[in-house]
Amino acid sequence: MSEAGNGSRALVTGASGFVGRFLVAALRARGDCVFAFGGPNEKREGFVPLDLGDPESLRRAFELAEPTVVFHLAAQTFVPESFAAPLATYETNALGTARLAHAARAYAALAGKRPRVVFASSAEVYGERDPADFPLRERLDVRPANPYAASKAAAEAILLAEARSLGLNAVVARSFTHVGPGQSERFVTANFAGQLAAVARGGSPRVMVGNLDAARDLLDVRDVVDAYLALGADGEAGEIYNVCSGTAVKIRDLLRELVTIAHVPVEIREDPARMRPSDVPIFVGSSAKLQDRTGWRPRVPLARTLREIYAAALDRAGNPAAGS
Repeated sequence: MSEAGNGSRALVTGASGFVGRFLVAALRARGDCVFAFGGPNEKREGFVPLDLGDPESLRRAFELAEPTVVFHLAAQTFVPESFAAPLATYETNALGTARLAHAARAYAALAGKRPRVVFASSAEVYGERDPADFPLRERLDVRPANPYAASKAAAEAILLAEARSLGLNAVVARSFTHVGPGQSERFVTANFAGQLAAVARGGSPRVMVGNLDAARDLLDVRDVVDAYLALGADGEAGEIYNVCSGTAVKIRDLLRELVTIAHVPVEIREDPARMRPSDVPIFVGSSAKLQDRTGWRPRVPLARTLREIYAAALDRAGNPAAGS
């Protein structure tokens, strides 16, 4: 937790995760009082354990933080894991969000003030679309194509229903693919960078890949954090906002750029194990609604992001403990 500053009191779930760490840093930099909650078994210094499956744990978190804004990032975020454990994914992402919403309303009733809840959802909820649907906009129906997407769509529905009927002060941030230094190598961009860093450190030149034809709307994690902060301040309760760049990049081109940055000879090999049972071919969205409401704009060029991702991967390859 940070010392109180001149800004708001922020409760962050999933604070020890990839996006959470950047969000906590940004909140502290602007002088907010930050209460950073990790998972139920969190042991790292600076993070407080929080169990989304335990209403009492959530009650204590709100009592401790007395938040003016809640950033709900805690989730099972890895799509392949959702295929292996769909029920656990639903439990964490949908029911955990429902319990957090209940805790937020209970706190509001006691404290006499409604904290803003910013929910980190996912563009995966859009599912497979017709070409005419692009760029994806918030008014489209949701068509989740995997258990992770279904869990996020359910969580959105819960929050929006409570915003409309029970007065929950909630905003949905529907984030597209975000990347940046320090991301887990379970995710494709960090995985490519990690494999290339291993090549640069003298490993095998073979780079294993999945579907390179998929195209994703990529955004730097710091731009995602800026969008969350903007929605915390200026988003309209009960509304959904796409958080995206507006440009789709093929995974093949992403890999090519990383290979150029790494400047190492490689042999690209397709790995069937890296193919998803259901892989949406393209994700590109419009952030016009977010921009019109808050003035937010993406500011970090993808080329810079990829250089920083590779540099972080190279550092981890030379010092494996740095990635733990």
